[in-house]
Amino acid sequence: MIIQLDMQSELPIYSQLVYQIIEGIASGELQLGEALPSVRNLAADIGVNLHTVNKAYTLLKQDGYILVHRQKGVVVNPDGMPDLTDDFLKKQQRELRPIIAEAICRGMTKEELSAVLDQMYDDVKMGHNIE
Repeated sequence: MIIQLDMQSELPIYSQLVYQIIEGIASGELQLGEALPSVRNLAADIGVNLHTVNKAYTLLKQDGYILVHRQKGVVVNPDGMPDLTDDFLKKQQRELRPIIAEAICRGMTKEELSAVLDQMYDDVKMGHNIE
């Protein structure tokens, strides 16, 4: 899996890492049980501080996307992905609401917004990058 970071983005690097790893799992590029690079190796490979990678891995572990084994290292959770919970749905609504509000203010119709979401869903599932 290729990690692409935008060092000029307002989104923190650790969040970019979290999102890209989750997207890798969602697209099937990363399989359940697959090993991920160690904190030290990933930090060196992408040129960031190892505390940044450690923070991303900690968040992914807390949410149940990865497991950290003393012998095996970091792996995509072999037992499956986190369940769809009320907390996740509330978080999703909090994050999507301002995006939807801005789309409405800019004149986007519900159908246009739905088409964008449909396309993005398909792109993630198929492992297509957005450019």
